[in-house]
Amino acid sequence: MLIQLFNILSQDGKEESLSISVEMDKYHYQGRDYRIIAKKPLELHLLHKKNKIVELTGNTEMKIQIPCARCLDPVDVPFVLAFEYELDLKQTAEDREADLNELNFLEDTNLDTEQLISNEILINWPIRVLCKDDCQGICSHCGVNLNRETCDCDTSELDPRMAAIRDIFSKFKEV
Repeated sequence: MLIQLFNILSQDGKEESLSISVEMDKYHYQGRDYRIIAKKPLELHLLHKKNKIVELTGNTEMKIQIPCARCLDPVDVPFVLAFEYELDLKQTAEDREADLNELNFLEDTNLDTEQLISNEILINWPIRVLCKDDCQGICSHCGVNLNRETCDCDTSELDPRMAAIRDIFSKFKEV
């Protein structure tokens, strides 16, 4: 959703608080879509300090379903997003890029709330998600979820550095 900031820029010291419903149903990250299963409205507070400088603060909460890193079962991961930015609306997109200011949710005097939320999710994205600390994962041979059932696969792993010696013995076996 785009929010036009013309109204807040009409006078110095003007404040505005907004509650905006989040329309996103999924989050796209590293080529995959993750379902957003719960979300609260985005609460924004805008304050025009002076000379087209706006202080933006906001927060929201949501839950995103992310697969467990070991067993691939879906895990509901909570995200509590709180942010604060100082927006200089005098700057052009080129000026922001030159200053390494990556406010890609701001275009002229329009604020893209979906892009803002996406950025905040990315910043808070977990490194690794586990369904539980002692998750057993899946069997590398048959693919069964070891948290729910067991398998009869041979789990003895041979040292790959010994492959050359194993090949020598298999060639010269006495029959």
